[in-house]
Amino acid sequence: MQDTANSHTLYRTRCDQPVAFVSTHNAGVAEYQLPQNARERLMIDVIHDGSVIPEEFLIDSHGKPVHHDQFWHHYQLERDWGASMVAKELARLLGVDGFLEVQIARVLIDFGRFPGITPKDADYVSRHAINYPFSDILDYEQKRRVLEHYYDAISEHFNALVSRRQVKIAIHTYDTYNSSGTRRPPMSILTRCVGYQIKSEMPFGVFDPLYPDILGEFTCDRILRDRISISLEMAGIHTEHNYPYLLPDGSVEVRSQVWNFFRMARAAFEEEQPDTVEDPAFERVWKMLLDTNLRSSASEMLRSYIHAYRRVPLAREQDFITARCAYERICEFVRRDNNRFTERYRVSRMRPSALGIEIRKDLVYHFDGAGQPVAPNPDEAHRLAGILARAIHTYFTEDCPRARTHH
Repeated sequence: MQDTANSHTLYRTRCDQPVAFVSTHNAGVAEYQLPQNARERLMIDVIHDGSVIPEEFLIDSHGKPVHHDQFWHHYQLERDWGASMVAKELARLLGVDGFLEVQIARVLIDFGRFPGITPKDADYVSRHAINYPFSDILDYEQKRRVLEHYYDAISEHFNALVSRRQVKIAIHTYDTYNSSGTRRPPMSILTRCVGYQIKSEMPFGVFDPLYPDILGEFTCDRILRDRISISLEMAGIHTEHNYPYLLPDGSVEVRSQVWNFFRMARAAFEEEQPDTVEDPAFERVWKMLLDTNLRSSASEMLRSYIHAYRRVPLAREQDFITARCAYERICEFVRRDNNRFTERYRVSRMRPSALGIEIRKDLVYHFDGAGQPVAPNPDEAHRLAGILARAIHTYFTEDCPRARTHH
């Protein structure tokens, strides 16, 4: 269960939960302690520094044990070495209770992707949640269990927290070099999805078309993005935006933006039209719109009926017709008055923010000459977390007084 290095690079085969809230156990006043209402509105998470490969997935589709040589190289490449260390230090400095950490190793599950399997040599944009080589090693039932028992459980935890947070900050670490051999910047801030960057619109056939394309231009309050960027640059740390890659369309940051928009649209719609609150047709539509993880077959059926004009069982056709009428009423609400709801939401300081912060792995982790991880670098993690904490503290206490006072 390990390489030849040391205990820092071990992987585990058991955990209590696939995702855990890691407490910081703060004692006294933190260096950049946020006001109470700000602490309650901030979420810090790490999804790619997990070290658990459950033993049930170390048996292949033929019932034979999976030797660690079959995945160890990928495990090392995929893991965001040092990300949890930075997140924990950041949470401690801000005085928040802790951060959310996916325990399952990224080589098995990438929660920053849509459900599905990743083929060998898939590029960054084309990857799915079940990562290679386990996408090739596991059988059908094992893959279903990966999604139903682990991916869905992680989703439930994230949805519960995201709905109560104004700002979600994901800490990642990335490789030192691009595939071309050029060195990556020490840090990068990710706030735009690849689909919008390429076509200036949200990816077709992924999220519901009712989600406004214009909201894809950024996932985060740009004042927060720039506050972090300026603070890092002033400390002498070269920081890029959305480079060397953008947020995947299936990333938690993009999915949470879509989910939050429809959650807030539902609240506004039902406040205006309370007669729809307990209507089963409207409930089906809202479930479809909020199914941003694409895990519901019932939602997929309704989605394909509305947008792809697919046939449905005759015995249920009237239910689908009623749901389509409910969907059209919701569309009318969102788009009326020249998309007034969307425009107000787009520029609102209360619009939830979600951003990814990438830190070059070699800054917070030591690697040997062969590129193998050896040990963490806590001093640099502390320094970088301190700069981030100061920037986030300034954002909440000085940059957005309106957002600070309206909770």
